[in-house]
Amino acid sequence: MSTASPDSSNSPVWFITGCSTGFGREIAQAVLARGWRAVVTARDPDSVADLANSHAGHALALKLDVTSPDAVTAAVAEAKARFGRIDVLVNNAGYGYLSAVEEGEDNEVRAMFEVNFFGAVSAIKAVLPVMREQGAGHIVNITSVGGLVGNPGSGYYAATKFALEGLGEALARETSGLGIKVTTVEPGPFRTDWAGRSLKQTSKTIDAYASIAGRRRSDIAANSGRQPGDPVRAALAIIAAVEADSPPSNLVLGKQGLGVVRKKLAGLINDLDTWEATTLGADFPD
Repeated sequence: MSTASPDSSNSPVWFITGCSTGFGREIAQAVLARGWRAVVTARDPDSVADLANSHAGHALALKLDVTSPDAVTAAVAEAKARFGRIDVLVNNAGYGYLSAVEEGEDNEVRAMFEVNFFGAVSAIKAVLPVMREQGAGHIVNITSVGGLVGNPGSGYYAATKFALEGLGEALARETSGLGIKVTTVEPGPFRTDWAGRSLKQTSKTIDAYASIAGRRRSDIAANSGRQPGDPVRAALAIIAAVEADSPPSNLVLGKQGLGVVRKKLAGLINDLDTWEATTLGADFPD
């Protein structure tokens, strides 16, 4: 992707969801600081108005609830009308919900899927025609280390992120010949509002899970604000990945997250090797 001069009308256009706080806001600020153009969206447009006001001509602040496909389509159309193109989509809007699987409240789980997964799907489907017409574009899906590793107490959250991981992998193969790239970003623990104000927890706890899922819920909430990950550095890492000649399909962020993912992969390889004969024996005989 070209890094055009700050005053150029040809500078890259980033469309970012969930810009009120956390990764979305930091990415938007880093993009605008480079003189690039950004569509900054949030459910409450007042929370991103300062970004637009301080970067006149380069930022477009829009109210957007990603659970409304019509609203997403309208926002993308407004972005295209304003800037003429969309070079990068960052699917960042999302939140967490903690519960043991048995404790999960169906309405809360479905509501989270609407934001974390289906909201991203709506954005992807809305920008693809624009990017196909351009013959270029980059879709960045921010999932989580929880999109690669399921942990007690966050199974439903992991399910939303696992789903987006699979969708993004398939999408990358579908669009590789169209000039459209796809990168999935998997942050570990970062100092965002994910574990604080934005976090939801089940109201239907079961004593049998108190020492497992329950304890992890408490630990996550208690550690809010002390996570090792720096959202500013994460934003810069994401921009660097998008700007790379050969951007990664997957980008894990943070030392703790990297360790967790490597442990998961090592366990998977061990299972494949240990059970190889059984695996191969499931085919029809030669």
